[in-house]
Amino acid sequence: MVVDLRKCIGCHACAAVCKVENSLPEAKFRTWVEESETGEFPDVARYFLPRLCNHCDNPPCTRVCPVKATYKRGDGIVVIERDTCIGCARCVKACPYKARFIEIDMIKDKKTRTADKCTFCIHRIDKGLLPACVESCVGHARVFGNLDDPDSEVYKIIKTNRTKVLKGHLKTKPGVFYIGLINVL
Repeated sequence: MVVDLRKCIGCHACAAVCKVENSLPEAKFRTWVEESETGEFPDVARYFLPRLCNHCDNPPCTRVCPVKATYKRGDGIVVIERDTCIGCARCVKACPYKARFIEIDMIKDKKTRTADKCTFCIHRIDKGLLPACVESCVGHARVFGNLDDPDSEVYKIIKTNRTKVLKGHLKTKPGVFYIGLINVL
């Protein structure tokens, strides 16, 4: 995914539609928009940074899961097998992007604690659809596609724009790239 921060207007449509699409409980988000101000008066501007799981190529969350409930799919998407997850929260603590949380689920009339996070809406991707946050972005700031396909829009954007990743120094090799990323948050 590429997020062009020059186009993000901070409307939070991505967070709202994700919450509805994935039936998330109140106060839990798989994607969110952090806001800050840059500059000094009178040259002040609002800065919006959409956040989500970075679907890393080298994800620390997969290494710490004692039951292998967190893993990378062949297409690079990092997922959680909720039926296997024991809710130990090791993956939550290991994620440097704070993109995971523990959720209380009702499975077979029994409360269970499981990890949760953005899945790029794999239930939609597997049907050939875009993630809900991409489809709902009013500023068209989010672009999703195959980074290995030279014909895909996301590939072309990365090749023709200067992009950055969050916390690149950690060598997690994030799969979410930003155009216009500044270090304010």
